[in-house]
Amino acid sequence: MSTRIVTRDGTGLFARVSGPESAPVTVLLAHGWTLDERCWAPVADALAVGAPGGGPAPRVIRYDHRAHGRSDDTPDELKTLDVLADDMAEVITRLAPTGPLVIAGHSMGGMTAMALAQRHPDLVASRVTGVALVATASGGLGAAATLGMTGRPAKMFLAGKDKVTVSPLWTGRRSLSTHPTLLRAGLQPLLLGTRPDRLAVRATCEAIADCRPTTVSGFTPTLTSHERDEALAAFSSLPVEILVGTRDRLTPPRFARRIHRSLPRAELTVFPGAGHMLPVERVGGVTGRIAALVRRAGAEQAA
Repeated sequence: MSTRIVTRDGTGLFARVSGPESAPVTVLLAHGWTLDERCWAPVADALAVGAPGGGPAPRVIRYDHRAHGRSDDTPDELKTLDVLADDMAEVITRLAPTGPLVIAGHSMGGMTAMALAQRHPDLVASRVTGVALVATASGGLGAAATLGMTGRPAKMFLAGKDKVTVSPLWTGRRSLSTHPTLLRAGLQPLLLGTRPDRLAVRATCEAIADCRPTTVSGFTPTLTSHERDEALAAFSSLPVEILVGTRDRLTPPRFARRIHRSLPRAELTVFPGAGHMLPVERVGGVTGRIAALVRRAGAEQAA
């Protein structure tokens, strides 16, 4: 079922909900920067047929962040992780008002979950029973502005970016490209690991091709200033799964290890050969880790 909620500032957010309202646990899936809820589709579909390892299927909610996918655009001053955290709180309140909640955040979605803990600690304490932090970071993302480039290429990119992003050719476009396949040469080595399957490549290229150019530039400042190690304390008593690929160029394993130092009781899983797009590259592995959180939440509720 697809639905739309309108936030406190009038921004419409597109969401998909699957599974019965009577499901014992709800899973909220939050996507990454320049992507959309479609990138969680393989995991959502796998969860919908029953949590791997046993137990009833959870209710699954996935939604488009503001200025992403089919959600409304928003002014640049509202393209921040704090605003996304407030949006996440509204999605929870409107679409999953009761019961145990597992949050899985990929990349910027994981950062949004950290901002949620910072801005809405009571909501996290009262509702969240498990967290999956997928190919994400708690800080140190200054290099995000250069999309993983370093040295002279990074300097050249930044010098050109400031001119391009104020041009009408940038601000006036509805999408980055109408031909997703043309983006493959640049996106595959940046975002995907070794030998990704065709579905992973297609899902990645289609989501980014559909992204608004102003979403790319508008969210860059909030990502590069993101520092939320202290916010992770809100998850310290919860089951947490930290997932990363060895070939992730945007949030390499050192970022996962940084999160793990703040959450030493968390489970850290490193996927050999995988890149940044774990929800489409390692569907079984990611689904299995989320399902483990669902089973634990369901068992605690039944006890």
